[in-house]
Amino acid sequence: MNSYADKKEILRSNMQRYASEDLVVAFSGGVDSSLLLKLACDAAKEHAKKVYGIFIWTMLQPVKEVEEAQKVAQELGAVFRILKINELKGAGIENNPVDRCYRCKRHLFQEIQKEAGGLGISRILEGTNEEDLQVYRPGIQAVRELGIISPLADAGFTKGEVRKFAGEYGISVSDKPSTPCLATRFPYGTHLSYEEMRKVEAGEVFLRNLGFYNVRLRVYGEFVRIEVDKQDLQMLVEQRERVIEYLKSLGYTYLTLDLEGFRSGSMDVGR
Repeated sequence: MNSYADKKEILRSNMQRYASEDLVVAFSGGVDSSLLLKLACDAAKEHAKKVYGIFIWTMLQPVKEVEEAQKVAQELGAVFRILKINELKGAGIENNPVDRCYRCKRHLFQEIQKEAGGLGISRILEGTNEEDLQVYRPGIQAVRELGIISPLADAGFTKGEVRKFAGEYGISVSDKPSTPCLATRFPYGTHLSYEEMRKVEAGEVFLRNLGFYNVRLRVYGEFVRIEVDKQDLQMLVEQRERVIEYLKSLGYTYLTLDLEGFRSGSMDVGR
């Protein structure tokens, strides 16, 4: 297994090779794609090439993400572009099918490929890391099928190492919690609607503003299962009255606290 220093050298070397021509980076504004965009921009400067950070604006993302992504892209020196896509219909995922992530990723990256083609660019990079390959991530199959490049995973970077490397560069989102698409808050087979996803977003923003870091509201109709980091379970109990009042104002009837705490992909248990 390569050391952290070795991984950095492998990644930088690969980025130099990729940046010998103009690049597109699928840019979400999160730490993985922000580090990737930073490395791409640095390498491209040496070759006098351009890097386009393409942000997909969809119904399944928190609204505030686009503003943060644009700010970060400009900080890093990329050309920022927004693609507005209604993937619920385009990808056929209105009813949250089990293969939602695969369908969605394939549709989104096909749209990015069209945009890149219009720019005369053939190389598209995205921010999957090594740990993503070890869990249930069906969207990665679509990325591979379409020939999208995943430099962080190829160099063996874990999520922690990505955050560390981003911190060394002073990237402003190096400590930003992950914000996967809002469809992950609902069981498979649930009809996805803009209204319900905005309610989830509002509830999670409220909890983060109370001081919680990782937050997920898993919604089962009138029931909500609240996930926060294990060390924050007591803090949530202490603020229960404020939490109850706000979440009920959103229309949820039954509120539960998950005693296992936050864990990514909890809707995929057993898959």
